[in-house]
Amino acid sequence: MNVTTDSYSGVDFYAIDDLLSPEDLTHRAQVRDWVERNYLPGIADWNERAEFPLDLARQIARFGAFGGNIHGYGCAGLSPLQYGLMMQELERGDTGLRTLASVQGALAMNAIHMFGSEEQKQRWLPEMAAGNKLGCFGLTEPDFGSNPAGMTTTATRTPQGYVLNGRKTWIGLANIADIAVIWAKVDGLPGMDPTSAAAVRGFLVPGGTPGFRPSVIDRKLSMRAAITCRIEFDNCLIPESALLPGSNGLKSPLLCLNHARYGIAWGVLGAAAACFEEARQHAARRIQFGKPIGAFQLVQRKLAQMLTELTKAQLLAFRLAQLKQAGRATHVQISMAKRNNVETALEIARSAREILGGIGILGEHQSFRHMCNLESVKTYEGTDDMHLLILGEQITGHSAFGG
Repeated sequence: MNVTTDSYSGVDFYAIDDLLSPEDLTHRAQVRDWVERNYLPGIADWNERAEFPLDLARQIARFGAFGGNIHGYGCAGLSPLQYGLMMQELERGDTGLRTLASVQGALAMNAIHMFGSEEQKQRWLPEMAAGNKLGCFGLTEPDFGSNPAGMTTTATRTPQGYVLNGRKTWIGLANIADIAVIWAKVDGLPGMDPTSAAAVRGFLVPGGTPGFRPSVIDRKLSMRAAITCRIEFDNCLIPESALLPGSNGLKSPLLCLNHARYGIAWGVLGAAAACFEEARQHAARRIQFGKPIGAFQLVQRKLAQMLTELTKAQLLAFRLAQLKQAGRATHVQISMAKRNNVETALEIARSAREILGGIGILGEHQSFRHMCNLESVKTYEGTDDMHLLILGEQITGHSAFGG
């Protein structure tokens, strides 16, 4: 790490790059360069105006950002490590950019790939992989976030297909989605208890369908350069062919969340590295009492702790990528990495803002924006507490959910 330059070359104290293949390094470099040249120059303005640069953001399709882990159907077929490195570089730009890739690929596209019919896959996946079509993923409800089994959105079986009624919230891209993956409890099937988690099925709802009403959530203090929506379903009629035939109970959307949480565990490393580098460079330049503040013990202590925790999080993500490649990564291991790495990144962002002092609150610097974004990431795709309970159940053999 050269303290005399502002150029970004990554943060790699334990030489993890030595373990990457030439293909891994080349792909990461391409994404890093695009973010550096095209996204970072504008993100401060987009964040201030609460705008999402959709046309520009769609360009990340060229790197396999949409459904990158999927093989076939026009998707990139990246390794778990390459996918993770890509998420890291995208979130160094902004959480909203990485969230686009997560919503489109890890959630919507993976749901279609894992549970859709061949016809559904052929119709949607190639266009989504190219960024020509966008998708969203509707699971969370206003009263049922951490407890998705309590969802109240229903899909009532009729001779014409299914009728959706209910509400969803915190749904990325819903107002611009060409296709929405919606999870609802099926009512009207013989032998099916519509109140049980087993009744949950997935449905494909094209944007513009009558009764499908998305609306943008405004006045956010976090993830301002991202699109977040509510959805209301009012007797929304969809054909029988809208059902994702392979979806079977609540475990289906939770499998999609595993993919998204894996990407988050990597993505936040990019935000953390951006904050660390900003703080380190500022400490080298800012003169107080006749010398750089980086020469003072308290600042060095902060930087040393930031680097240590970031390195530990990087090693956790790298090993998780190896386990995923081998087909051995469990949802509990993914929960550990998501929770730990988000918490680590958030603490690094807070420390970076402290080192920057008063200028740390200005939009021309990155740390405060990342800090605000990470407050949301700590909550979505499973709150910090929920992931601790997932780990606690694994450790003790007793579920503490609802207790």
